[in-house]
Amino acid sequence: MIFNSPDTLVKYIRDGLVEEQHFGYAIVQNKVHIIERAGESGNYPFYLRSCAKPLQAALMIDFGMDVAFDLESEEIALCCASHAGEPCHIEIAKRLMKKIGISEDKLLCGIHEPLSKTERDRMLINNEKPTVLHNNCSGKHIMMLGLCAMHGWNTADYNHPTHPLQRLIKEKIYDLCELRKEYPETTDGCGVPIYAMPLENMCKGYLNLFCSDDYKKIREAFLNNPHIIGGEDRTDTKIIENSTNLVAKVGAGGLCIVVNTETEECLLVKISDCDMKAREIAVFDALRNLRWADIPTDKTIKTLHGQIVGEIVTTL
Repeated sequence: MIFNSPDTLVKYIRDGLVEEQHFGYAIVQNKVHIIERAGESGNYPFYLRSCAKPLQAALMIDFGMDVAFDLESEEIALCCASHAGEPCHIEIAKRLMKKIGISEDKLLCGIHEPLSKTERDRMLINNEKPTVLHNNCSGKHIMMLGLCAMHGWNTADYNHPTHPLQRLIKEKIYDLCELRKEYPETTDGCGVPIYAMPLENMCKGYLNLFCSDDYKKIREAFLNNPHIIGGEDRTDTKIIENSTNLVAKVGAGGLCIVVNTETEECLLVKISDCDMKAREIAVFDALRNLRWADIPTDKTIKTLHGQIVGEIVTTL
């Protein structure tokens, strides 16, 4: 029997009454054991969603794609990113495609508006339509096509679970995350397979990736290009920008994973209702209490007139 019991992580208290609560899980662990936790998830598996991206990108290093296409640090970062679709992200994506020798029509990630509000508003004013490159997963898909190009694999179905690329990605993720049995899998929003696992194994995967010299280029790409990893108003970008040794990645489903590359410890927060503001506040408070980073955040609850009527508190 799998025991799964989230804790209250975030409360909105308005004039003395708890008006809103967000439940979830938090883990701090190193490569050997869990140091602290909130919520008991047991072995219940959760999907990695976009937190899988740096793990998927490990194959880029394994097969020497970074060398074969002479990739710069910010290009490696985009391959791991859930980017906001800003001009800097689009320019890097186009540069990557040119190096690999592919066109936009090969990308199977689909089209959505930029995550950046500034870029979204600019495009609306100028009557511009988003392209596949504005998809926050386009860098990952370009990376996948680059690996296909290196191996001569078919690109028409590179997103299919039975494709040689996706089979190798699954093997890599299972290896990094130290998974010893099969867990559920599904199709992510951008159309590629995505895997589930216990939260503890997600932390193991991140520690095995970001604390290994084998993947130094991926670690440095995160540390040196925080805006490429996310962008405007993105939680992972804020974390990396406000530290010197933290790498961070958010994922749909309320996930955020942070690795302290100096202490070789990992923080994971999973908000059950996927609320992005609650996730950010919970992560920032946890980082402050761990003394890993002190990132400014407004936790007051205000009226439209600016009157403070409450506060947001966490249990972390």
